[in-house]
Amino acid sequence: MRRDIQPNERAFSSKEVAEEVGIATPTVRKYGQILERNGYEFLKDGDRRIFVQSDIESLIALRDTVKPLDDTAKDLVSLQKERIEDPRGTEVAISDTYESLPQDPNQLKEVLMFVVNELAATREMNAKLTNDMAELKTTVSRLQQDHHVISSTIGNSAQKTNVKIEKLTEQQKNYYETMLQQEQQKSELLQKEIQSMREEQQKEWRSQNDFNSRLEEAVQRPKDKWSLFFSLFRK
Repeated sequence: MRRDIQPNERAFSSKEVAEEVGIATPTVRKYGQILERNGYEFLKDGDRRIFVQSDIESLIALRDTVKPLDDTAKDLVSLQKERIEDPRGTEVAISDTYESLPQDPNQLKEVLMFVVNELAATREMNAKLTNDMAELKTTVSRLQQDHHVISSTIGNSAQKTNVKIEKLTEQQKNYYETMLQQEQQKSELLQKEIQSMREEQQKEWRSQNDFNSRLEEAVQRPKDKWSLFFSLFRK
């Protein structure tokens, strides 16, 4: 039985604890199971855990620990046992508070008014914090949507860029193939021209050789000068 809870102490649900600690609701349940496994006591309504401020502080300690969770849970269980076994600090504080209250009705009224004003200010602050939390959630939701839009835009841009690159690559490939084909055609034409020139040159060489042969025969067997002259152009 827990005796470290003050009278009229506020109780929190798992969802409220998750918002208070800044963790997810499943993580609250996970931390609660780790604490109970090591001997921690929670107030319960059936199987549902009811959290108080000291429980929230224990969850924050688990959240921020750098040690293994079970080791930290054992330390928190030891602290809870100390509070349960020696709850006098709370009783002394309550006793001192009541004993220090003024006996004069007017002074008591002033104290009560001060307390009421403080409670009103606290409620106003809580309301403002609730609104701020709601606005923060809305902002986070918008940021998540913006992130999704940006991610989608980047993905679409990347896809379009890839398509353009593939198209340019295909165009460049076709261009090089066309240029290669044209060069091959030019090379074939050049080879044909060279072959034709070679044949023409060989024909000229044969004609020149024939002429030289006739000239040589005419020189070796001279007749009259006219015969020599006509023999040069015979055939």
